[in-house]
Amino acid sequence: MTPIPRRDRRPLSPPAAAVVSAASGGLSRRRLLGTGVAAGAGLALSACAPPTPPSGGPAALELPKDVSDTDKTLKWANWTAYLDMNGKETKSPTLEAFMQQTGIEVTYSEDVDDNDSYYAKVAPQLRAGQSIDRDIFTLTDWMAARVIRDQLCQPLELIQMPNVVQNLLQPLKDVSFDPGRTNSITWQSGFAGIGYNKAKVGRELKSLDDLWADDLKGRIVVLSEFRDTAGLVMQSQGVDISSDWGRTEFENALDFIEQKIEEGYIRKVKGNSYMEDLTSGNAVAGITWSGDIFVLGFDTEDPNWTFTIPESGGTLWSDNLMVPITSTHRRNAQRLMDYYYDPEVAAQVAAWVNYVCPVDGAQAEMEKLDPDLAESPWIFPTADFIEERNIQSFRALDADEEIEYADLWSTNVMGN
Repeated sequence: MTPIPRRDRRPLSPPAAAVVSAASGGLSRRRLLGTGVAAGAGLALSACAPPTPPSGGPAALELPKDVSDTDKTLKWANWTAYLDMNGKETKSPTLEAFMQQTGIEVTYSEDVDDNDSYYAKVAPQLRAGQSIDRDIFTLTDWMAARVIRDQLCQPLELIQMPNVVQNLLQPLKDVSFDPGRTNSITWQSGFAGIGYNKAKVGRELKSLDDLWADDLKGRIVVLSEFRDTAGLVMQSQGVDISSDWGRTEFENALDFIEQKIEEGYIRKVKGNSYMEDLTSGNAVAGITWSGDIFVLGFDTEDPNWTFTIPESGGTLWSDNLMVPITSTHRRNAQRLMDYYYDPEVAAQVAAWVNYVCPVDGAQAEMEKLDPDLAESPWIFPTADFIEERNIQSFRALDADEEIEYADLWSTNVMGN
């Protein structure tokens, strides 16, 4: 493959950097990020596999004519801070290399702020057979399950995607919501936990209770994805979110969150735009996603940004690349997906986004790029790392529960 232009290595990831700044003596990144976590992410993902979705799946579909052979363009909708470029850049080295190699012009947009809001925007058009002007969208497992069930995505031709077939981590090859990976490909996986600026907070935050301190009142943001925010609160209330629980446990968590909003502790309940509050200084801590905090530390050149799994546990999720049912550039999309499953390319992206990499062989490539990051548990976690920190996947909801709990969340939390 054509070599990808490489930037200077990223600075120390925020959790490690915070320790270094407070420690006497010269600790290395290897010692801080390592401590026996250099095994691949496969075991960890196997130990915390994607949940089983509601039953159903795509039937025979009438697909639009694919014009990839004559129209070398592609439009990709993704989340914020999810590719190898920081807030000061407008181009991604890996994406630029893909365009140079293939001649496909890619328009990359950070359209996805929240699964529900994005789905609500595009689903009516897709059901009506109308273009959403995107050829790839990136959605979390539970939403990917809904998109597949509702027949709003196109099946993938794995025979055209040799890197994916060879390098997708084994635990992700036959997920319950997409057996055989015929409709979706994992982009990245990650954790939800506590993100905060250690200098502005003035202390370590170890538990969810630490967020509800008087000096942090009005300076806390939480995620609008209820599986993460309510999930973490449920864990703090002693609930195993991957096992059997019901409306009572869910409502207990919502009551607690609503109370913290009314008391003024929680400033905002937001999608990926919560990063704006942290960047501006309007918020200094919250329930966040792991990689976002690492990227924030790099973009702001502030090593005090720290991410940690609460003592009561955290969540693990995956986001997936999918082709909307109305796209006319499926084969261009498949070429891009396959390109990002080249281990060297995957390592380059992982070094920037600091999320769990789904590509077998990327850890070995990361050794060449940044040996210390190759040992980071946030990128290549082990099963022990997942188990010891009580990191769980939010259990699957059936169709009725999905409607019921989403309505409760919208009415009681998002309505505030």
